[in-house]
Amino acid sequence: MVRSLFAALLVSSIALPALAQSAPVHPAPAPGQRDPGTAAKVRYDVSFPQVEHHRARITATWTGVPAGPLRVQMSRSSPGRYAIHEFAKNVYDVTATDGAGRPLKLTRIDPYGWSVAGHDGTVVVAYTLFADHGDGTYAQIDTSHAHLNMPATFLWASGYDAQPIRVRFQSPDPTWKVATQLPESDAPGTYWAPNLQYFMDSPTELSDHMVREWQAGGKTYRLALHHDGSAADMDRFTEKAKKVVAQQIAIFGAPAPYDFGRYTFIADYRPSIVGDGMEHRNSTIITNAQSLAEAKDDQLGTLAHEFFHSWNVERIRPAELEPFDFTRANPTPSLWLAEGFTSYYGPLSIRRAGLASVDEYLGEMGPMLSGIVNNPARIAARINASPQEMSLRAPFVDAARSIDPVDPNIFVSYYPYGAIIGMALDLELRQRFAGKSLDDFMRTLWARHGKGEKPYTPADLRAALAATTGDQGFADAFFARSIDGSGLPDFAPLLAQAGLVLRPAAPARGWIGRTAASEEAEGVTLTFPPAQNSPLFAAGLDQGDVIVALGGQAIGNGAAWNTALAALKPGTPVELRYRRFGAERTTTLTPAADPTLEVVRGETVGQALTATQRAFRKSWLGAE
Repeated sequence: MVRSLFAALLVSSIALPALAQSAPVHPAPAPGQRDPGTAAKVRYDVSFPQVEHHRARITATWTGVPAGPLRVQMSRSSPGRYAIHEFAKNVYDVTATDGAGRPLKLTRIDPYGWSVAGHDGTVVVAYTLFADHGDGTYAQIDTSHAHLNMPATFLWASGYDAQPIRVRFQSPDPTWKVATQLPESDAPGTYWAPNLQYFMDSPTELSDHMVREWQAGGKTYRLALHHDGSAADMDRFTEKAKKVVAQQIAIFGAPAPYDFGRYTFIADYRPSIVGDGMEHRNSTIITNAQSLAEAKDDQLGTLAHEFFHSWNVERIRPAELEPFDFTRANPTPSLWLAEGFTSYYGPLSIRRAGLASVDEYLGEMGPMLSGIVNNPARIAARINASPQEMSLRAPFVDAARSIDPVDPNIFVSYYPYGAIIGMALDLELRQRFAGKSLDDFMRTLWARHGKGEKPYTPADLRAALAATTGDQGFADAFFARSIDGSGLPDFAPLLAQAGLVLRPAAPARGWIGRTAASEEAEGVTLTFPPAQNSPLFAAGLDQGDVIVALGGQAIGNGAAWNTALAALKPGTPVELRYRRFGAERTTTLTPAADPTLEVVRGETVGQALTATQRAFRKSWLGAE
């Protein structure tokens, strides 16, 4: 998920709306495994005869097929996503032949796949793929590029999970190059994967993109950027990426052990793209509709988030995600760490790299903290709003779509939720255990679960925290309060260690909750349900109500609504008139003090920074 969406979730405190199980536990190649060449029992050939119509023609060949029907199917989920995605809907014109080219009967046995019978040990299935949604989950084909997420692109066959794969891309444009984590084969345009898990985890971009490479920690890093910007834009962004990479390597002490010695950033920054970011074992695919110049390199936030995943999630991995099952949603109770702690370290590594000032960092983390502290779901007495519960709700919110509306007061996004828990734990460790920080906890997880790729359970996380601190009681209390439960510490004294002040952003301002509204002919209509901890909710207002007067002032348009809101005082009741289903109603609305919090440097509000606070801030946030 892109960083801008994190911010939207945080500021508003609202909720917006991966292979067969027999696969090997780890998608890594075996030591010394090489290109299987033409002996590969699974081969794909991809051509683009109608790129202007967003179509590819794909031929899949399986050899050594046992007697009996072969099941071929499209995936319903994708690595890095936690919800169901029906990729089969974009596959049609499916045909099958045997090794001699004789037609075979295809039987569609369910919406997701086909059964192929009567073969001679070889099955060749050809199909057309329609693809026009460019992000980290789907695929997009047009005259500018082919942006391919593998589960959205390729049929796969049951029983071939452990077989090596060869894939050949026939480019429709001689200027197009291939960017992927797949290793190259000796044949032009051909690549290979050690097994189905690795293949499906390897997004691929074909386009006339720019490429920059550099070395760090004995590994090669490649940035492949498809954009409309200049080479100077590319060079500037690459230098920033290098600094973020270096900072994250420093946290763990060494790069992740990339299987082929290389990590690839695949970036699409074009108007036709949907903003997103998706982690993969030795690569990431990151997208944004704005150019680098337009966004002022803000895409760096997504890059930092996704790169941290090369340790946290790809190798420090929840047990529930291994092996990834492409036939269903893949839930885990640990997204608060897998995604949330990653969301904490993304901005932190940018700050430590000197690419954001302390004030800019606080400008991002302050709203995040305020949004989680005040989130109506987290503080509701009758809702289980623990981070583990929120993680398990991921299949309902992770880019999933439903027709019926979902109550916005029952979900806290595990991205910012986990980030704030990460901040709390970092500051508590620094406060209570000399020389310890969240960096040490992540290194413990790496040593216990990342290096050897031993998937973890929630109990393993608790044990790792106890090992990091040498204090089982602290680990138990932290998990009971903030992981099994939804409690948070008092952040004011924790932040004060760094000379930072947590304070109300506008305590004299009257607050009634979410006030987003659209203009009507005679009034404004609430466009989102009120938060259940807000005066609007208590007064009985809901989405779709038309506000016609507030505090004796007629509300004829958006400007009048904003003026009336600005006049509200905490604790002073006002009359509110509104229409619902055509009938006008009147209620009393009592504004509260605005609960929005902000975090600022103490020296900006007249507090002298002590040497101890200065040293703490430097150790945590890096040199200023």
